[in-house]
Amino acid sequence: MSVSQNLPLFGVYVHWPFCAAKCPYCDFNSHVREEIDHDAWAQAYRQEIRHYYNLTPDRTVTSVFFGGGTPSLMKPETVQVIMDEIAACWGIAHHGEVTLEANPTSVEASKFEGFRSAGINRVSIGVQALRDDILRFLGRQHTAEEALRAIATARQVFDRYSFDLMYARPEQTLQEWRTELQDALQYAAGHMSLYQLTIEKGTAFYTQHQRGDFIMPDDDRGADFYELTQEIMDGAGLPLYEVSNHAGAGQESLHNQTYWRYGEYVGIGPGAHGRVHVNGQYRATRAHKAPEVWMDRVRAHGHGAHPFEALDTEKRFAEALMMGLRLREGVSRTHLNAVSGCIFEDQIAEDKLVRLEKEGYLNCPDDDRIVPTIAGLQRLNAMLGYLLS
Repeated sequence: MSVSQNLPLFGVYVHWPFCAAKCPYCDFNSHVREEIDHDAWAQAYRQEIRHYYNLTPDRTVTSVFFGGGTPSLMKPETVQVIMDEIAACWGIAHHGEVTLEANPTSVEASKFEGFRSAGINRVSIGVQALRDDILRFLGRQHTAEEALRAIATARQVFDRYSFDLMYARPEQTLQEWRTELQDALQYAAGHMSLYQLTIEKGTAFYTQHQRGDFIMPDDDRGADFYELTQEIMDGAGLPLYEVSNHAGAGQESLHNQTYWRYGEYVGIGPGAHGRVHVNGQYRATRAHKAPEVWMDRVRAHGHGAHPFEALDTEKRFAEALMMGLRLREGVSRTHLNAVSGCIFEDQIAEDKLVRLEKEGYLNCPDDDRIVPTIAGLQRLNAMLGYLLS
C-alpha cells in the first residue's frame, strides 16, 4: 500500500498505555489497571489531537499507528473516535496506512472486524514464539494455538498484517530457531518483525538475569542468530529492510519508515514522543508517562506534554543519521543535509567512512549514499558512536 509520492510523510502515533499483564522483558510505558473509563480516554485523545492539530495545521496524515501497551484492549468505538478526530483535523491520505498492535488472545482477535470498521487497515500481532513453554517463559497470556488463530483471523479481515517473533532466547539453539522461523513463514503474508531478546534495566528479566536465573547468548552467538535469520528470510522472499523488519516489495511499514526517514510525526497519549515543525523550529515532543497524570494534564491544558525541546542542527543530523542507517537502503548525504540544515562534510570525516567501508561495515556506492552491510547493522551503535565522535 502506498500514498501519493507528492505528500511528505506525516504520521500520528497513538499510545494506549494499558496491558492485561506486564511481560517480564518489556520496558515500554505499559500499566495494568483493573478498570478503565474508555469514554474518558476517548475524549482525552480527542483533546490532545486537537491541540497538536492547532500547532501543525496544513498537513495530511500519511499513517497512523496505535501502539502500547496493548491497543487491541481498546474498544473499537474508542478507535473510531480517535480516527474521526484525526480525519476531521488533518485529513488522512488516500491509501493511508493505519496500523494497530494486537495481542493474539481469542477475545481480542474477535474484535478485528470492529477495528476494521473503525478505520484500521493493518494489524501487527505480538506472537513472540510458537512454543507454549517459551510463551510462558516470556510471560505471554496466549498459547501458540491462539496465536495461529489470531493470524488466521487477521488474514480474513485485513489485506495487510504482520506478526512479531523473538529469538536468541536462553538455551535456544540455531536449529530450533531455524525450525520455528520456517514454521512461522507458513503463516506470514508480506511482513514480519524479528527481534533479538534483550535484557533491559527495570524489567523483571533484568532482575532474574542478574541473579543468574538464566543465561543469555553471548554477542558471537547473537550474531549467528542474526545471520541465520537473514539467510532464511532472504530465501523466503521477505528480505531485511530495517534492522529487525522484513517485507516483500511494497509491504514495508509506511509508519515506521516515517521514523527512519526522519519525517514528521505527532505523538498522542501517555509517554508518546513526536518530532514536528512548530513556528519554524523542529521540536521534540514528549508526553508525561503516568496515565493518570497525563489524563489530568489533558483535562487542565488540552494536552499532556512536557515542554517541547528545540532541536539544533547537529542534534537533527545525529538523529537522522541514526534512523537512516537502520534501513537496508541506507541514507543519503543530500537527505541528511536537507533535514538537519548541516553540511555533511562538517559533521563526519571522510576517512571514517573509508575505514568503515574497508572493514566491511558500510558501502558507499556513489558520492551520496551510505549503505550499512549486515555486519554494520549488527554493530550500529558502535558505528554511530565512531562516526559522530
